[in-house]
Amino acid sequence: MPRLFSSLTLCAALVVLAACGGGDPRLMNIRNTEAGPDEFSILPTNPIVIPDDLSALPPPTLGGTNRTDPDPEGDAIRALGGDPSGGTRQAGDIAQYAARFGVSPDIRTVLAAEDLDFRSRNNGLLLERLFNTNVYFSAYREMSLDRYAELERLRRAGVRTPAAPPEGLVNE
Repeated sequence: MPRLFSSLTLCAALVVLAACGGGDPRLMNIRNTEAGPDEFSILPTNPIVIPDDLSALPPPTLGGTNRTDPDPEGDAIRALGGDPSGGTRQAGDIAQYAARFGVSPDIRTVLAAEDLDFRSRNNGLLLERLFNTNVYFSAYREMSLDRYAELERLRRAGVRTPAAPPEGLVNE
């Protein structure tokens, strides 16, 4: 009997310790269990273009970039009409950009703190944490937007929604 009691006590202590796991609360418990390659880390290279005058090419630099190296950030900036050589934004520029419509300049830090507090309060129940269950969607359910109801509200208000499905296809 004492052995059974000590075994039950040990199991209860382990359950309590597992439930008290500290650290950053994670609502989305997704892990890669495969040992294969990461297909998202592979970037296609740009096509090789041979210039008319090979002497016009810059000299190679050790550790420098290649003309065929991918530049996804620069490509995205160019696709949106920007200039990737425009330099990096400073923290003050970003705060000024965020504050232009009356938004607090430290909105990112405020939202990060509020989200951490929300995730801490909605980290799941004891068994959900113990069995590493995904509680992301149930935690954020109240904040989700019904896209079809919002689309209908915008259409009733007279807002044109050219990227949305035609009116006959909504709510089918």
